[in-house]
Amino acid sequence: MTEEVLLSVRNLSKIFPVGGGLLRKPKAWIRAVEDVSFQVGKKESFGLVGESGCGKTTLGRLILRLIEPSSGSILFGKTDLLSLDRDGLRALRPRLQIIFQDPYSCLDPRMRVGEIITEPLRAATSMNRSQRRERAAQLLEKVGLRASDLERYPHEFSGGQRQRIGIARALAGQPELVVADEPVSALDVSIQAQVINLLMDLQDEYGLSYLFISHDLSVVEHVCDRVAVMYLGRIVELAKVEEFRKRPRHPYTRSLKASVPVPDPEKPWQPTALEGDVPSPMAPPAGCSFHPRCRYAFEPCGRVRPELLEVGDSHWVACWLDQGRGISGD
Repeated sequence: MTEEVLLSVRNLSKIFPVGGGLLRKPKAWIRAVEDVSFQVGKKESFGLVGESGCGKTTLGRLILRLIEPSSGSILFGKTDLLSLDRDGLRALRPRLQIIFQDPYSCLDPRMRVGEIITEPLRAATSMNRSQRRERAAQLLEKVGLRASDLERYPHEFSGGQRQRIGIARALAGQPELVVADEPVSALDVSIQAQVINLLMDLQDEYGLSYLFISHDLSVVEHVCDRVAVMYLGRIVELAKVEEFRKRPRHPYTRSLKASVPVPDPEKPWQPTALEGDVPSPMAPPAGCSFHPRCRYAFEPCGRVRPELLEVGDSHWVACWLDQGRGISGD
């Protein structure tokens, strides 16, 4: 991580009620995000990976305060995001942006592309109409489209082109942090590579920091400087991408990496199947949440939850195997 911290998340949690109503108590609670802490440096790409339903997207939206957290703290630079009122948050919005997962539903079909890109400029800057339009045209060309596309509607573009429009909209306010929520998962493989390269080029040009959310380990390893692995609302491993690539330490991370096909016909691929299903977040297991599916589980795992502790150079793991007797190579 770079020395200068841009985003600092501490003990962030979000619990959703299930059932109930205005005058009735909830029937249960879903612990979508639980006690998550990490930092993102300036000009750093920080990756969040995990299975569907592990809380990645919820965490990203909590950081942007699109969802209000149940507890914890979020510092953006020296600003406490949770202390901001509506006007304060609105003033800060241009510096915090998001690229949504679905390029089809995230663009208003009734608005022209020029209106979509200039909307955040109209809300948060003093630019006049001519200046906003000039800025939108520059952004479209920057993401590989034409200035003449300002007059077209979203339905006239392909999925990859729509995602480029979404990226242009996110860049309109000159953000410092961009939450990229599965930005290429809905695109064809060839288009994915184009969008990923575009995001990396834009980061170099504008000095952006990314919180890159994905379930695709190969994408995260290519884009990110550090990676955090989430399971059932908690971070179970956090490491630099080089360490993550060479030696994943948590059994869940090892299983995720083993499930990715190796693009080498000469190298044998032996995927490690995870046993069982992801437990319900309404009734998480005692102790380590992963222990019912872990082939290494031993006595403490089902009784006491392991803390996220540093076990190497900037390598953090929440696992009794590392903190107790260690994982043997196999």
